[in-house]
Amino acid sequence: MSTTAKEPFTLKGWHVLLGFVGAFGVIITVNVVMAYQAIHTFPGLEVKNSYVASQTFNEDKKAQEALKWDVSARMDRGNLVLTILDDAGQPVHATIEAADLGRATNVADDQTPQFAWTGSAYSAPVDLGKGNWNLRLKARAADGTLFQQRIVLHILD
Repeated sequence: MSTTAKEPFTLKGWHVLLGFVGAFGVIITVNVVMAYQAIHTFPGLEVKNSYVASQTFNEDKKAQEALKWDVSARMDRGNLVLTILDDAGQPVHATIEAADLGRATNVADDQTPQFAWTGSAYSAPVDLGKGNWNLRLKARAADGTLFQQRIVLHILD
């Protein structure tokens, strides 16, 4: 009976090369995919020109804070309800100049609610899924002061 002895496995240069190329290939592929997703799903801009926006920031902030508005948003049976109260707790009927509703990380679900005044608040039918939503609001007070705020909504069900 003859037995053949097996050669022990020896690590050769091309094994090491394949290991390095495979490991770095996976890392580079994942990085490229993640960078592509980050660039193509997030708008990244709050204002078009930050320098121009900064020129009147302090004055705009003081004027907005002088309004002493308390702004909140909530969902109620498929309607987005936006409430604006003055410092006395009375409803404010402002002019809604812009309202953009969307997720913080993706523009695919963005929508523009069409608010209607109900006598004490604003209401707009919207279809929102679970998660965090941002309402970027621009409203103008009766005295002409522009009010801008980002309101975060947490939809649980």
